[in-house]
Amino acid sequence: MEKTDGGTDKTAVRLEPWGEDDLWLLRLHNSPEMTAHLGGPESEEKLAERHRRYLELPAGRMYRVVSAADGATAGSIGFWERSWRGETVWETGWAISPAFQGRGLAARAASALVAQVRAVGTHPRLHAYPRVDHPASNGVCRRAGFTLLGEVEFEYPKGHWITSNDWCLDLTAPAGLTDGPQ
Repeated sequence: MEKTDGGTDKTAVRLEPWGEDDLWLLRLHNSPEMTAHLGGPESEEKLAERHRRYLELPAGRMYRVVSAADGATAGSIGFWERSWRGETVWETGWAISPAFQGRGLAARAASALVAQVRAVGTHPRLHAYPRVDHPASNGVCRRAGFTLLGEVEFEYPKGHWITSNDWCLDLTAPAGLTDGPQ
């Protein structure tokens, strides 16, 4: 593991609950490059609606991904309920700012999120649905210990159908057996 001079792991992250002041992060990630796999940038009104949804999730939670090395906000990650193939499951998604990409922070954040989801209980599975043509997000799923179930047609954003991979993590398995590197 890469260490800074002080011995801090540069890839370590912590998850901080999404707060009222975090709309700036949605704006930062609202570029054509960051939303290429998500249907493109959203209007300011849609960003404000998303921010409000993040704050008011009835089940689940959104987080800022914070670099433990320097306290900088590196991105966001969260989990929420979704009806999927006749059952209610947890779904997860993330976004890591360009300045922090390529360091393994998303996989670390996903692994940290799994512990949070397990603590909540409620549903036995956590799914992620990255587009099949998004190698970075599919790699995050693999490194965080998800199992690839196959390709699915997925609606995101609403009214826009894409081909995604359905990645699943069994939350009932003992921790460490399914989770990726810590």
